[in-house]
Amino acid sequence: MSTRKPRLEGKVAIITGAGSGIGRATALLFAEEGAKVVICDIAESGAEVCKEITERGGEAIFIKVDVSKAKDVAYLIEKTIERYGRLDVLVNNAGIPSSGTVLDITEAEWDRVLDVNLKGAFLCSKYAIPEMMKGGGGVIVNVASVLGLVGGKGEAAYCASKGGLIALTKALALDFAEYKIRVNCICPGSVETPMRQRIMASKAPEERRAAELKIPIRRVARPEEIARAILFLASDESSYMTGSTLVVDGGWTAQ
Repeated sequence: MSTRKPRLEGKVAIITGAGSGIGRATALLFAEEGAKVVICDIAESGAEVCKEITERGGEAIFIKVDVSKAKDVAYLIEKTIERYGRLDVLVNNAGIPSSGTVLDITEAEWDRVLDVNLKGAFLCSKYAIPEMMKGGGGVIVNVASVLGLVGGKGEAAYCASKGGLIALTKALALDFAEYKIRVNCICPGSVETPMRQRIMASKAPEERRAAELKIPIRRVARPEEIARAILFLASDESSYMTGSTLVVDGGWTAQ
């Protein structure tokens, strides 16, 4: 019989965008590993994830939040501390897609993508870090993308937001290392999430298959596979890592 101690036992973790996809998988895994999980999402699907966790014997609460709004994020942190008294882990996962070159997209679309994908991580970090400092340290994991590393055709705003998130990770890591706050970034490749399914629904079957064949492993990732990498960065197993970018893409950027 295994006597392994849960990797996040006693920790309090906020996960943004936890209503589906990578966020949902991460929330379920964190709960299995002993964390008290704060499910944050703008969609009501977050409540279902919360219910899933509690039905499995875990502990979680759902707080509906728009991460691009400072008052919402301040409320999120306030309610987390009110409920659990501390904050140990923040996973900045909330994100939205975008397509188009700079000639195609509107200023409003550009602002919307940057507000959620980059400003959201800024705001959550801004309000979470003081509480981590009070508690003697913490961990932030930013969920970026391989498209923040190499770029992608026709995805200008999305690439800019994820590239900015990678750079923000490094700045946060340097600014708060002395307070025992580690900040790392994960860059997933293609993942079988509802967001990807919506994007792929508009493409022909042969086009979808061609996209998969460009991945050396010849398939897209499961959300659970990305969640396990996030767990590694959130746990003490990565205790000597900060300011790092962990690529989980089936070999796509190795080509």
